[in-house]
Amino acid sequence: MARPHTYINLSVLWRTGVTSSPVIRNAFIALMLAGTAATLPAQAQSAQTETMSAQDHSAWTAILSDFVMESDDGVNRVDYASLRDDTSAFASLNAYIETLAAQPISTLPDDAQFAAWANLYNALTVQIIIENYPVDSIRDISSGLFSRGPWKQDVITVEGETLSLDNIEHDILRVRFDDPRVHYAVNCASIGCPNLQTQAWTAETLDEDLNAAARDYINHPRGVRFRRDGRLEVSSIYRWFREDFGGSEDGVIAHLLQFADDDLAERINARPDIAGHDYDWSLNDIAS
Repeated sequence: MARPHTYINLSVLWRTGVTSSPVIRNAFIALMLAGTAATLPAQAQSAQTETMSAQDHSAWTAILSDFVMESDDGVNRVDYASLRDDTSAFASLNAYIETLAAQPISTLPDDAQFAAWANLYNALTVQIIIENYPVDSIRDISSGLFSRGPWKQDVITVEGETLSLDNIEHDILRVRFDDPRVHYAVNCASIGCPNLQTQAWTAETLDEDLNAAARDYINHPRGVRFRRDGRLEVSSIYRWFREDFGGSEDGVIAHLLQFADDDLAERINARPDIAGHDYDWSLNDIAS
């Protein structure tokens, strides 16, 4: 026969002084906390689990570390063919996207929201490339009549809202966070774009990682370079999204100087007028 349960009235123990010993008191408090945690409503525990899941980007990091290759020219390239042919890895990519999209991203702290949206954008872009591979450029993938590129096509539903890549970048990341470093976080699968990183964005290291990505791009010729005549030429990103970089040429220059190495900053200061813009839409494919 089962032994009867023995119930201890914790409040009585506290009032009668049994907990006067520091050791006993600490054990008493731990017991109360454990009891509180054990009786958390199922809904609260579920919400906590969802929040943790929305910040777990390890599956995406595993894919990036396996299929994004750093090259001698400073441009990270993706082994799209191998990822496409690796059914397990591609299934993992699809599962990561589905899992992340099912999370309450809007309830996360700001840095965690930023990381989640940027990772989702990049993972969706890789998924779209693979589904249409081989292609020479992402602009060869049409999302409709007279369109170049897949950016306006609805690709995911998050918290009941159907979104395109443009929605994620322009309506969420750029508007909600008002940070020019957004442009170093999202990757459009092109050589001219800031690098797709070899690990996922995470809230814990977001600020320093975004700064590193900005420095990497600005100090690379596809971000900033000088023509043979010595005039300054910059990525078209700084023309397309000038409003995010201060809204003027002076604002763009100030942004570049913020992340430029000393030698580059000296050259920019010597000739701070932007003479032109350029962008390479070739696919960031390891096979290119």
